Amino acid sequence: MITCVVHYTIDPGKVESFERFALEWMRLVDKHGGRHHGYFLPGEGASDKALALFSFDSLAAYERYRALFGKDPEFVAADRIRDESGCVLRYERTFMRPLLPGADDAS
Repeated sequence: MITCVVHYTIDPGKVESFERFALEWMRLVDKHGGRHHGYFLPGEGASDKALALFSFDSLAAYERYRALFGKDPEFVAADRIRDESGCVLRYERTFMRPLLPGADDAS
């Protein structure tokens, strides 16, 4: 399993738009073979940081999903929310290997 962790810098005045963007991407990840673990948004005080985590069974499965970017009309529409609203100022993607509770083998 591979987990993609996305660190966002968002416009704090456009959280509603970011939430619409996030809801669409959660649906699309799940629809295309991944498991979305959610978006984590500012909860207390002023903040411009948000986080998303989602997993695919393998890097190859993630790459099949990524191949739809810019081509699939639903993906284009989801990105349009971000682009037209300006809710995301920048983002950075990192891939991690999860160690989950109940794992028998930590290697």
